[in-house]
Amino acid sequence: MSTVQVVTGAGPVGWTVADQLATQGHRVRVLTRSGSGPEHPNVERLRVDVSVPGALDAALEGAAAVFHCTHGSAYSAEAWRRELPSTERAVLDAAGRAGAVVVFPESLYSYGQVDGPITEDTPREARDGKLGVRTELLRQREASDTATVSVAASDFFGPRVLMAHAGERMVPIILAGKTVRVMGDLDTPHSFTYVPDLAAAMIGAAADPSLWNSVLHAPTGPAITQRAMVHAYAAAAGVPDPKTGVLPGWLLRGAGLVHRDSRELAEMLYQFERPFVLDSGRSERLLGLAPTPLAEAAAATVAWWRARELAPAPR
Repeated sequence: MSTVQVVTGAGPVGWTVADQLATQGHRVRVLTRSGSGPEHPNVERLRVDVSVPGALDAALEGAAAVFHCTHGSAYSAEAWRRELPSTERAVLDAAGRAGAVVVFPESLYSYGQVDGPITEDTPREARDGKLGVRTELLRQREASDTATVSVAASDFFGPRVLMAHAGERMVPIILAGKTVRVMGDLDTPHSFTYVPDLAAAMIGAAADPSLWNSVLHAPTGPAITQRAMVHAYAAAAGVPDPKTGVLPGWLLRGAGLVHRDSRELAEMLYQFERPFVLDSGRSERLLGLAPTPLAEAAAATVAWWRARELAPAPR
């Protein structure tokens, strides 16, 4: 029997969650300001501003779960602190009235700078900047009377992933035969999470009450270097490995003194200048899921970019 599932936001995560739910036969309501979302017989797209208290109640009628996949208007601690806590409170309150669990995609920011693999038991105590905002959001969810699950992932890649280190900063550049320049170090291990694997974990967590009120890790393959990620994309595309280079940390930090976007990126350099490894083994066992093999995930990602016609296929 189909159940009603509500997805807020239609970015790469929200879109993928909605598409997977609809394919599984669920009735899905996608809530965005623009009315966007996947075109599917099981998907109803509604124009709703989820940040407005009370605006969600009608859209959540009969919902079993709410997958809250919206994000801030800007990539900055200031915007996040101004927008995200109040929006999440509105969603939590409405979901509580509807009797629905709320599932959040989450980053690894709240763990701060960690030595060694990040597990579900690693303390989440970061305090400053964007990292501290994520810690505050997790504490707000924990204090809520509404059931929640947060599924933490590392840097995204996959279809529909645009503004990401392994998105537009790699794939279209590789397809165009240009030099790929990365942050940090080309040969330091770094975890990348395939968005369809994150979506599957969120859906699985929503369906299992024994996992509610916890933080899980999205199934994530072994950490690889940024050089290896570039090679995986080139191999999937059937093109030669491109030239690669590095944006020096000192340059990014210096630019951050006068340029906000550079400053926000520089805050995250620690993830790329030394090993940054997500361990999802325990959550994989709890969810009965495994990460998609890198070659398969890279092929699907390259195919999506080519279909988007941002770069020509090789002759």
